[in-house]
Amino acid sequence: MKRKVSPGGSLHNELMLLVEAGFTRLEVLRAATRNPAVFLGLAGSLGTVEVGKTANLVVLDGNPLEDIHNTKRRVAVIAEGRLLDRKMFDGMIGTAAVTAPSKPTQ
Repeated sequence: MKRKVSPGGSLHNELMLLVEAGFTRLEVLRAATRNPAVFLGLAGSLGTVEVGKTANLVVLDGNPLEDIHNTKRRVAVIAEGRLLDRKMFDGMIGTAAVTAPSKPTQ
């Protein structure tokens, strides 16, 4: 059996699993945003929302600090200065989705 796999979809599952493992929602969000920028040496331009930094943002319809599942409630994305509404990025994700086996092959 094959299933559709969308880029980035597993990230939401990882965020939820980290919360279930005992991390706070704030710790989980930092692990997905700020910490990678620090690790890559890019904290001066990425990872947090501040004046002078690159503003790639996901606009959500719900606060992920209240419920980590709200990371799936995307309304819009701002990437490289372009506003992508829900319809636009859903189309992009659908185009990028690939068919993958339901079980890994060895």
